[in-house]
Amino acid sequence: MTEQTLTIDGLKQSVPVTKVHTLVIGSGAAGLNAAIQLRKNGVEDVLILSEGLQKGTSINTGSDKQTYYKLAMCGSDADAPRTMAETYFAGGSMHGDLALVEASVSARAFMNLVNLGVPFPRDAYGQFVGYKTDHDPRQRATSIGPYTSREMCRALIREVTRLGMTVRENRVVTSLLTVEDGATKRAVGALALDDKAGLEIYAAENVVFAVGGPGGLYKTSVYPDVHTGAVGLALQAGACAQSLPESQYGLASTKFRWNVSGTYMQVVPRFISTAADGRGDEREFMGEYFDSIGAMNSMVFLKGYQWPFDSRKIVGGSSIVDILVYIETVLKGRRVFLDFRANPAGFDFKALSPEALQYLTNSKALLETPIARLQKMNPGAIELYRDHGIDITTEPLEIAVCAQHNNGGVAANHWWESLNIKHLFPVGEVNGSHGVYRPGGSALNSGQVAGFRAAEFIAARYQDATLDEAAWRKAATAAVKQTVAWMGLCRKAKAGSWQADRAELQARMSRAGAHIRAAADNKKAVTEARAQWERLEQQGCHAETATDLVEALRNRQLCLAHRLYLEAVQFAIASGVGSRGSAMVVDPAGQRAHPKLGPEWSLTPEDASFKDKVQETVLQADGSVANRWVPRRPLPESDMWFETAWAAFRNGEIYKT
Repeated sequence: MTEQTLTIDGLKQSVPVTKVHTLVIGSGAAGLNAAIQLRKNGVEDVLILSEGLQKGTSINTGSDKQTYYKLAMCGSDADAPRTMAETYFAGGSMHGDLALVEASVSARAFMNLVNLGVPFPRDAYGQFVGYKTDHDPRQRATSIGPYTSREMCRALIREVTRLGMTVRENRVVTSLLTVEDGATKRAVGALALDDKAGLEIYAAENVVFAVGGPGGLYKTSVYPDVHTGAVGLALQAGACAQSLPESQYGLASTKFRWNVSGTYMQVVPRFISTAADGRGDEREFMGEYFDSIGAMNSMVFLKGYQWPFDSRKIVGGSSIVDILVYIETVLKGRRVFLDFRANPAGFDFKALSPEALQYLTNSKALLETPIARLQKMNPGAIELYRDHGIDITTEPLEIAVCAQHNNGGVAANHWWESLNIKHLFPVGEVNGSHGVYRPGGSALNSGQVAGFRAAEFIAARYQDATLDEAAWRKAATAAVKQTVAWMGLCRKAKAGSWQADRAELQARMSRAGAHIRAAADNKKAVTEARAQWERLEQQGCHAETATDLVEALRNRQLCLAHRLYLEAVQFAIASGVGSRGSAMVVDPAGQRAHPKLGPEWSLTPEDASFKDKVQETVLQADGSVANRWVPRRPLPESDMWFETAWAAFRNGEIYKT
């Protein structure tokens, strides 16, 4: 690692430059593991650039039982990488080679965390016990409780510290630096701002892009407040993306952002709606949509198992609960709360479905109130909110249908290198490896696997110094000039604010790009998104402080990202994909969602043929957005004869892409 400066015409001061072999942008679980594995593969010159080690989704989020998905390691439940890959592949629109890699490396990634001290449960004989998670036929899931990813991060941070790796915090990356490399591009570093809005250039042989999911794109979001994501940086650089419309949504609390899955639903709380002030006109609103109170409560119970909004569970299923909450909050402008202090009106254990009654009976939770049942089944669920200033024993808990995870992101090959920008490695949620449906907990596995794959490939293929000095200087100079000019616009602007701009794009995404989608609404939103992007580029927004400038620059990539996401959704709707995954495409001529909802709540059924395709999205040089469908890559057949496989490994053939 070396330090120097770059003098740029028109700037009063030179810009500091750090040259490093591999730059890791982001410090969540995926980025931290990538950095560690780089060091263990012999790449010594590594720098982690972060907004803060205590920021981001990995270390600040979780759920009732945050799940880690891996190859089965207990009992007689036979499992193998190919078998696990078939489960991934069955979800639709996931490339087969990615499915096989995520399955094959899962045991290695999991045991690395165990060896770093993450206390995953095991029995007296060393077996790592598991359970079935959603979209999974075997007991592959495991957990250490609601803060699994936080404890993963803490263990990885300890290892980064032990290895003496360099971490720079309080940095916000504003541009990825790329240069032409034959018929494609290659990454050569990044431009960042410190907390005083001072510019810094990072020149690098390789960039590991670990910036997380698009948390800042939505008004109603379960991503932590400290995480906004930065996928827009890669999109602006022209990186090919895939599966952008495939996100996951579900019920979550809003004051403290947390999924209300598992026992929060299985104890059958009371759903209440109030006026916008949160106090007046309180009523239980769901009963009128069900034939009986028992049927309603049984559906609420099912939300514990079936937490994500799922288009397959709208008609006659538990996702009708999400729709009813959406109608109250978004369409009627009211507020919805879970009340654990009292049972729903008319509650009767005997009226519950056999499944719900048996579960509560086995849990010895046939108690008088939801809070009593929760105290019996999962007392930590109560303490979790109390730790964040919310006492659900004495007050209701406000909820909404929130964005939770993006299954799409930057497209990469089976070594996690971008499909069209060499030396750029998107890892973690920003990588679009998942398809339509994914087993619960697979995101944590995917991020860890990515670190192993990217590090191994960089060590094998990209160890040498190949960075062209003139080329990276040219790219950095252009990025600095553009950024300085735009910051100048913001300093001079008299109107607008970054807060208003962000609120505008977030409201648009939650309205037209979340779980409820309609062709007309989406078309209007795309037009508005393009207009907002053009306005920001031409006018900037009023900024007085360093914080204002940093957040205004963050808005640039967020605004671009939301435009591409909306255009990707528009393309999917127009293609006739229909309702799939965690998205309902509304069509009055389609199938009625519920007999007690109007025809406007009808949906376009899924066209299953699209499961064998993957949607790609790319921002072109002229500023237009191109979308297309490509056939998904099949599950690969690998040479299992030991002698030939060993030879291919020894001579490096496995690193050919």
